[in-house]
Amino acid sequence: MKRRIVMSMLAGATLLASTLLGAAPAQSAQAPPPQALPSQAQPAPVPAEFGTDWHDPMTAAPPVSRPPGRSCQVTVAEARFRDFTPYTGTYAPPKGCGDRWSKVVLRMDGKVKGRQFDRLGYLHVGGVEIFRTSTPQPSPDGIEWSVEKDVTRYGDTLRGRHDVEMLIGNVVDDTYTGIIDVKVTLTFYPGREAPAPDRVLTLDQGTLATPRNSERIVAEVYATGSGGGCEEYWYLAVPSEAPYSCRADGGPYREVQIEVDGRLAGIAAPFPTVWTGGWSNPFLWYVVPGPRAFDVKPIEYDLTPFAGILNDGRPHRVEVRVVGVPDGQPGWSTHVNVLVWQDAGRAHVTGKLTTHANGDLANSSTYTPGSEHRVDTEGAHRLTVAGYVDTSHGRVTTTVRRSLANTSTHRWADGENPDALKASWTDDESVTADGRGPARTTRTHRTYSMDGTTTIGAGDRLRTVLSLGDRADVTVHRAGHRTAWYRLDDTYAGDATYTINVPRDQRHAVGTTGERYRIRGSDGCYDLSLTTVQGVLTEQRRGC
Repeated sequence: MKRRIVMSMLAGATLLASTLLGAAPAQSAQAPPPQALPSQAQPAPVPAEFGTDWHDPMTAAPPVSRPPGRSCQVTVAEARFRDFTPYTGTYAPPKGCGDRWSKVVLRMDGKVKGRQFDRLGYLHVGGVEIFRTSTPQPSPDGIEWSVEKDVTRYGDTLRGRHDVEMLIGNVVDDTYTGIIDVKVTLTFYPGREAPAPDRVLTLDQGTLATPRNSERIVAEVYATGSGGGCEEYWYLAVPSEAPYSCRADGGPYREVQIEVDGRLAGIAAPFPTVWTGGWSNPFLWYVVPGPRAFDVKPIEYDLTPFAGILNDGRPHRVEVRVVGVPDGQPGWSTHVNVLVWQDAGRAHVTGKLTTHANGDLANSSTYTPGSEHRVDTEGAHRLTVAGYVDTSHGRVTTTVRRSLANTSTHRWADGENPDALKASWTDDESVTADGRGPARTTRTHRTYSMDGTTTIGAGDRLRTVLSLGDRADVTVHRAGHRTAWYRLDDTYAGDATYTINVPRDQRHAVGTTGERYRIRGSDGCYDLSLTTVQGVLTEQRRGC
């Protein structure tokens, strides 16, 4: 029999380094914040198998830091999602906290009970996507969870009055009973204004018109494979000649590209997010989700080399496409925001694109038939762009180099039992700004990994063993000297087994899951590990 019972049923509709640190799921109300944890928490009693209730979802990621002093809070959305009708409302800036803030923190509180799949959602303010998320799957008795995100970078949008749209697409019927109840707030902290873009723009029917004095331009793309089709688990796709349930002519290689007027302007490896129904085994994710599942981080592209072109006062076409998706097949959402820093001393910043070196895109998937089918994939791509802008403080040249690589080995037997994947992705980026004063270079080395196997054994017992990794190494150099750095290592591991093809109360599920989130750098250290057994949080251990 085929093992893909339910890889995931996300049914949401369309949906640098700073973003790696700026958002984190809040700790469950059942657990104290990491700063208050002892080095070893007392283990809770563990049942022989999963029951009808389990610990509320939580992650090992750090909470968003908050400055001291007074604050103002605004409710942005409050809704109960039962279908695909978006919540709409109006946002107005807070009163009593001015219009310049040292930090703005978004918090979403959610609750759901009964039976429900994982769902994908977004929040738009004035057309700007400030948050994308997915949901946990509930226990019959109900769960509550929270997610926090630093949204200070969207201050330009948040200073005005705007329409709000939020959607977590859902289905509620006699079988799927879980209504997703959420509340989203923004908390504003007045004080010395944090560095942030001067403008936050969206595309107008696929075109972008920047202010003519833009001196730095960064696009961010919230890219997710979703919608109930194979692109939810694109990393398992195989060439069309292979006997597998998800096929794509080019295999599993995916690359998110952004173009300006038809010219390639940026490349990136998408993060292989595993949603909370992923790998046919919801018992892996009931308490601890995979990295980024509750807080989808946007891909960033530095488009400053194109500023001389974009600043001519005319609209320019900006398009995003995902390499590897079969023609005509839906499944990816790629909302674009554009962050702009302006030159206050000049009405028109001129410039020129000076270098555009697009390397050959290598993408090879080799299918080897046999009693164990196998697909080996290797992909790689390089892009270098450079350009200058003539600002009121002199000429600044920006050079962006990006290099991608992907290797994977996918093995499966007839009936896709067992089914195994071992894959890694690297995304290396270097951005150098050279103008008045010493040149400044930010280098980011990102590594994503996935290693898992699903097997159906005797008695229809489905077992999944899976590890995921989200790692980044970021350094900032000025005049050849390192001035700042950090290393992030977010690792998930799970092993869960249950009986398939039976009612929910007869699954006799067991599972151990854990996450360790470590970050070390010039600003300090954070290290927290979580372990769960049968849905019970058994360990919270701090490092550093």
